[in-house]
Amino acid sequence: MAPDPPIGPLSVLASVQEFGPTRDAVSSSATRVVLVHGSMDRQGAFARLCRSLTDVSCSTYDRRGYARSRHLPGPFDIAAHTADLIEVLESFSTVGDRGASARRVVVGHSFGGVVALTAASRRPDLIDGLVIYESPMSWEPWWSRNSGGAAALESADRPEVAAETFLRRFIGDERWDRLPDRTRALRRAEGVVLVEELGSLRRGRPYDFDRIECPVVVGVGTRAREHMQRGSRLLADECGSLPLVVLDGAHHNAHSSRPAEFADRLVRPLLDLLQRR
Repeated sequence: MAPDPPIGPLSVLASVQEFGPTRDAVSSSATRVVLVHGSMDRQGAFARLCRSLTDVSCSTYDRRGYARSRHLPGPFDIAAHTADLIEVLESFSTVGDRGASARRVVVGHSFGGVVALTAASRRPDLIDGLVIYESPMSWEPWWSRNSGGAAALESADRPEVAAETFLRRFIGDERWDRLPDRTRALRRAEGVVLVEELGSLRRGRPYDFDRIECPVVVGVGTRAREHMQRGSRLLADECGSLPLVVLDGAHHNAHSSRPAEFADRLVRPLLDLLQRR
């Protein structure tokens, strides 16, 4: 087994948390699932999902600029976040006695889905399967200019306002107003990351469908708005290995609010597909 790479103070690797079987117990033929969170989120949102996959080795991390990685410097664009995911994946590219590498699956939620797709397009050798849930396509001309991300970017010159606007859209005014002052200040400070990462998507699609070689499972909730429904259908049509998975009654936060269903409808079908390959 290759030694673990050094984890420096400027690496997201320092934030990685693992669930399920211990790393030492994972065989060379096992599968590791790496989960990538969305904008203004953190790895903790995946805790319940990981506990629904107790037989699977799962790894989460805080993306650059968020939570335990909030001290990391920019840039915070899609290229930087993709490079960080590639670094995480490379840290798990261990080779067993028979020379077989463990399979690596990436679950990407929202902006994390764009990061996952971009990494799969740039380094297809590192990713054996993808689960993508409600990933934005804000570079498309038909994408809503009334989305939470679009509303945030209207205040791009005031990142703290952008962050508050974005979170109020997703958690509601009442929950935002109940947050402690310190928490609200920390979340407003993440606006710098939010503005740069969302703005970088407006420059065009960062991944190439033809370069994504692995199986892909795409999901969307019925409570998603029409532009998100359309984007999910397009993604499933372009690179989906299974029909689009529609979670009845699910919202954007299905990974945290309905973890067992998310695992059974999205993650496990992909793992089963990989087992048959």
